[in-house]
Amino acid sequence: MTGWGLIGASTIAREWVIDAIRATGGEVVSVMSTSAERGAAYASENGIGKSVTSVEELVGDPDVDAVYVSTTNELHREQTLAAIAAGKHVLCEKPLAMNLNDGCEMVLKACEAGVVLATNHHLRNAATHRAMREAIAEGKIGRPIAARVFHAVYLPPHLQGWRLERPDAGGGVILDITVHDADTLRFVLDDDPIEAAAISHSAGMAKEGLEDGVMGVLRFRSGVIAQFHDAFTTKFAETGLEVHGTEGSLIGRNVMTQRPVGTVTLRNADGESELPLDHRNLYETALSAFHAAVAGEGRPSASGEDGVWSLATGLAVVKAAATGQAVPIETGL
Repeated sequence: MTGWGLIGASTIAREWVIDAIRATGGEVVSVMSTSAERGAAYASENGIGKSVTSVEELVGDPDVDAVYVSTTNELHREQTLAAIAAGKHVLCEKPLAMNLNDGCEMVLKACEAGVVLATNHHLRNAATHRAMREAIAEGKIGRPIAARVFHAVYLPPHLQGWRLERPDAGGGVILDITVHDADTLRFVLDDDPIEAAAISHSAGMAKEGLEDGVMGVLRFRSGVIAQFHDAFTTKFAETGLEVHGTEGSLIGRNVMTQRPVGTVTLRNADGESELPLDHRNLYETALSAFHAAVAGEGRPSASGEDGVWSLATGLAVVKAAATGQAVPIETGL
């Protein structure tokens, strides 16, 4: 059984990841919060045996085999490297880091230490996206030409905080949501983005200096162009992912979500049909793959390298929106 330590007493761990660890044969043995009071309360509420106030104490615990990092973005590098140096496997929230050099360093150090580094890009675990990837690989829409992602949502009050107020912590919609679009498109298309163009704005929720909405286009190696719309501000919008090819289209609805829901329609010369979907908990799928990778059987759903790709794309979108110019996407890997 894999013993887990949580770096960060976070909402996402409480709502999704703790249960997924336990459902896939792991055990959460410790949680780290810089607030002793918050950490103790969180441990008690979530049935965790130990709470500590430093990363060093958590990664030095012999009962901890792997850590889940879900602190604010600017802390990911330092905390992940500390875990790697202690020989722990790491599942890190996106974005991996605040810049590409740090992201690449995290991947390199994990490789050198022989530990698993994974990025928590949950959407590639959705049955909808896996079915779309398979349909494209099987040639059901011919050659992909274009894609569209609708990922404009409403950020609920309990999640707002630093995402809307702290540029220093990597707040804003691009590093929170656009990175997920980038990873999902890479996965579904089995292709890499090479250029980004974008326009962002603040529609009233985000602090000055942070964007709460963005629209843009990514160009992929194959020539596919993908349009995206991400926001924290739209209370009633529908999410979706479409891929259009020379011989058909795939229409995914309600698919950019943490929940195992959504539909995918295939439209081609034969008419319309729904792709069969085996909906499962996205985080349990991720943790099953992670535990298997730790055991030397396969790879995590989204690797550290995948996290560097989504970070590179997000940073290119930030720069494109700031400069009004198309920006090349380069990972440095």
